[in-house]
Amino acid sequence: MLIGSLKKGLFVGLKTTWTLGKIIFPVTIIVSVLQYTPVLPWVIKMISPLMKLLGLSGNAAIPLVLGNFLNLYAAIGAILTLHFSVKEVFILAIMLSFSHNLFIESSVAVKTGVKLWVVLATRIGLALASAAVINLVWHGGSGTAQYGLIPTTSAHVTGIVSIVGEAIKKAVIGILQLTMIVIPLMIVIQFLKDLNWLEKFSKGLAPVMRTLGMKENTAMTMAAGLFFGLAYGAGVMIQAVKEDGVSKKDLTLAFIFLVGCHAVVEDTLIFVPLGIPVWPLFLIRLGVAIVITLAVSTIWNRSGTMSRKEASYDKQNYDNSL
Repeated sequence: MLIGSLKKGLFVGLKTTWTLGKIIFPVTIIVSVLQYTPVLPWVIKMISPLMKLLGLSGNAAIPLVLGNFLNLYAAIGAILTLHFSVKEVFILAIMLSFSHNLFIESSVAVKTGVKLWVVLATRIGLALASAAVINLVWHGGSGTAQYGLIPTTSAHVTGIVSIVGEAIKKAVIGILQLTMIVIPLMIVIQFLKDLNWLEKFSKGLAPVMRTLGMKENTAMTMAAGLFFGLAYGAGVMIQAVKEDGVSKKDLTLAFIFLVGCHAVVEDTLIFVPLGIPVWPLFLIRLGVAIVITLAVSTIWNRSGTMSRKEASYDKQNYDNSL
């Protein structure tokens, strides 16, 4: 049994890595190259006027664009090199918690079957709304932010060959990181399934899932996204849709929740270098995720726009799309 579970988990892990890698590799290269073109400065210039409405200075556009085009690490590196107030840093942290790495994570979300506009509207909407509310409610934090750690500097790359080489290097590292996370994760999940622990886990979370308007077979999808993030958790989501019969409605609700609160360990602790209290950051993300998921679920059920029967995937068509 153990050998069989190991083999099956390894096979599923490799297959999932290939599925996600086909998205992550080219997107990483494209976005990495874009940072050396006039595209990013143009985007920063375009959204600078919006910053004032959110209580941010024009320079805040830099980490926001880097965070959404690249990742949180790039955004935080930019914040650490600029001068912001405590309030601005907290607003940036909240916005980046909801909306970051849009290209890769949104592409992966679409691969699981969630509509692209749902992902983008939820993530960007939450980022803008949270910033506006904090700006209106919080009247303090005007002092200059004191960062906890010194930023690390990256080598300046020039020349087309060097730029493309650096982009490919980042893409390869991204795939290796994906492999190191997804394959062990799939093996562990396979063992949990074969030992019937996954079923017990799902039953334990059943009341929570029902409260949020989802069936208990969505539990593993939620757990994966909460601890591993949208991109890595998507591997479990893809597998859950195929094996557990997760409906389109439940998958969409799970993704809406995870947009607000995912990768709770990494995406919370990563803001420690900014010197801000991370507990309020985590509680805001969790609270917003619960509220918006409950709201969407309630509206969805009352409107009757999609029944669970209509929302169930055609597994054969889904498998063929992979």
